[in-house]
Amino acid sequence: MHDINKIREEPNFFLDGWRKRGLNIDVNQILKIDSNLREIISDIQSLQERRNKISKIIGKVKSEENSREFSELNIEAQDVKDKIPKLEKKKLNIEKELKDILYSLPNIPSDDIPIGEDEKANIEIKKNGSTDNEKSPPHYEIGEKLNEIDFETASELSGSRFMISSGNLAKLERALANFMIDTHTSQHGYQEINIPYLVKEDIMFGTGQLPKFRDDQYKTDNDLWLIPTAEVPLTNLVRKKIVDEEELPLRYTAFSHCFRKEAGASGRDTKGIIRLHQFPKVELVSITGPNDSHNELERMLSCAENILKLLELPYRVVLLSTGDIGFSAYKTYDLEVWFPSENRYREISSCSNCQDFQARRMNAKYKRNRDKKNFFLHTLNGSGVAVGRALAAILENYYDANGIINIPNVLQPYMSGKKTLNL
Repeated sequence: MHDINKIREEPNFFLDGWRKRGLNIDVNQILKIDSNLREIISDIQSLQERRNKISKIIGKVKSEENSREFSELNIEAQDVKDKIPKLEKKKLNIEKELKDILYSLPNIPSDDIPIGEDEKANIEIKKNGSTDNEKSPPHYEIGEKLNEIDFETASELSGSRFMISSGNLAKLERALANFMIDTHTSQHGYQEINIPYLVKEDIMFGTGQLPKFRDDQYKTDNDLWLIPTAEVPLTNLVRKKIVDEEELPLRYTAFSHCFRKEAGASGRDTKGIIRLHQFPKVELVSITGPNDSHNELERMLSCAENILKLLELPYRVVLLSTGDIGFSAYKTYDLEVWFPSENRYREISSCSNCQDFQARRMNAKYKRNRDKKNFFLHTLNGSGVAVGRALAAILENYYDANGIINIPNVLQPYMSGKKTLNL
C-alpha cells in the first residue's frame, strides 16, 4: 500500500521506481483521481457547513414569523440534504477506485539493487562450500530407491504435485524442521509461534498475497484461505496494533505446511519435491523500526545462511533484481543450495525487507519514545529454510556411489544417532 500524500509530493520517485520494475504506471491518472476525491470531500464539507448554518438560522426566522424566508430556507435545506448523500456515494466510489489502484501496485525497489527484467539481472554476492562432489541421481530417484518417497499414491489421494514420505525420510524431514526451529530460537533469538493454517481474506491482503496473487491461493468454501507461507499470520500479529518502541525488534519463527496452486509454474519441476502444492517450511519474520530494517535484513540473511552452514550444504547468496523481487519487497536476497544432479543452484530461501509497505496495508504502527508519535513499522520475512528443498539437497549432496546417504552431523541427534541411510 502506498501513501497518496507521498505520491502527490514526489510523483517522479514513484514513476521511476515502478519503471525499474518494468511497469509503466500513469501517475498523472492517479493524481487526477486523488484530486477529484479531494474536491468532492471539500464540496461535502461546504454543504455540511451550510446545513449547520441553515439549522441555526431557521429557528430564528421561524420565531420571527418570516414565512417567506422560512420557506426559502426550508427549500435550500432540503436541497442540501439531497445533495450530501449523492456526493457521499460518489466519494465512496472514487475512494474505492483509488484504493484498488494503490493496492495493486508493488513496492518501490531499493536503489542499491540491480535493474533488470528478470532473474538474469540478479547478482551473485558470494558462495560457500564446495560443488566438486560427484554428480548424484536426482533426489526423487534416491527417495524412490529407498522406498520412502511415494508420488503415485500421493497422486491418487490428492492429485499431481503432492508427496508422501515414510520411514527414515519422514523422520529426516521432521528432524530438519526441529533442528531449524531449535537453532533459530536458541542461537538466533527468534520466538517460536504456532500459527493457524487458515486465515481471513484481510490477513492475506495485509501481506500482499491479495488481490494480485488470488489465482495462486487455495480458498475454502467459508471464505478462509490456506496460507501460502507462515509469513502471512506471523506478520499480521502486529495488525492494527501500536507497538511500544522498546519492544522492537520483534522476531518470530514458525514451522508450517504451506499451500500454493503454483498456477504460474505449469510444466516446471513436475518431478520431485521442488515445487509441490503442499510443502513444509520454517519461516522467519522480523518487525522493526524504520532505522533498523536495513541491518535486520542482513541479520536475517545470516541466520538462514547459518542453517545451511551447519548442514554443510554448498550454497550461494544472490541479490535479486528489480524484475525478480516479490510484490511486497523493497530488497531481497535469495539463498540458493547446490543440486549435484542438475549441476546448478536452486532457491531454498528468500529474505526480504518490505519496509512499511505491508505495515500500511495492516495499519501496524509503533510509538516513538522521544515524542510519543506513531509511525508505521517495517516488516521483514525469510525462509529459514524450506524443509522439503533442504531434504532434497541432503539426499543429493550426501549421496555416495556405494548407495549410502550420510546424515549431516547436526541432524544425527534428531535421528536417534543414526548416521546413514542405505539404498
